[in-house]
Amino acid sequence: MNPNRTALIIIDMQKDFLDPRGYASKAGLDVSVLRKIIPSVSRILACARRLDMLVIHTREGHRPDLSDCPSAKLERSRVAGAEIGSVGPLGRLLIRGQSGHDFIRELRPLLCEQIVDKPGYGAFHQTDLEPLLKTLNIQHLLICGVTTEVCVHSTLREAVDRGYSCTLIADACGSAFPELHAAALQMVALEGGIFGNVADSSVVIAELENSQVETMS
Repeated sequence: MNPNRTALIIIDMQKDFLDPRGYASKAGLDVSVLRKIIPSVSRILACARRLDMLVIHTREGHRPDLSDCPSAKLERSRVAGAEIGSVGPLGRLLIRGQSGHDFIRELRPLLCEQIVDKPGYGAFHQTDLEPLLKTLNIQHLLICGVTTEVCVHSTLREAVDRGYSCTLIADACGSAFPELHAAALQMVALEGGIFGNVADSSVVIAELENSQVETMS
């Protein structure tokens, strides 16, 4: 992994997914389980910042008029008991500009880091992520965040179809369902790594730092 050709994509570390007053909690998910990855995400983020890598933070959310929210998605949220756009303690659920849509305090982006607001699960859908990566000649993506089986995996699959080499950072991905998290990680390794690699943050950090030394020597 050449740090100059690698980007760290941190998926949806927002209050709506990680705060007990947000969307995920209202939908019945145990956000305390999701929050367990915060230290690992923080470590890989600190490494990326030290190496001056491209860092991209994504947020899932919709326009206030819900014009970018498909009716089927809206209905699913209604059935789950956390209707998108309804009012909660952090403002309207999954709506851009509301408190719940913002990042958690521990992982707030720096002013120089990129933010991609997405209306779907995958970070490439209806966003400018791909032009950004192409402009900067990024070839390898490190992907982490929540949830492993939904937005993280959706982004991973989109990236692979676009020709990117991907690494899923296992201990920096979170799910409220351990069995789904494990299955999502196992899917990546099928057929010799059909969707890329899976590694813990400590391994990824060591490889990045070694690559930086080799690049400079």
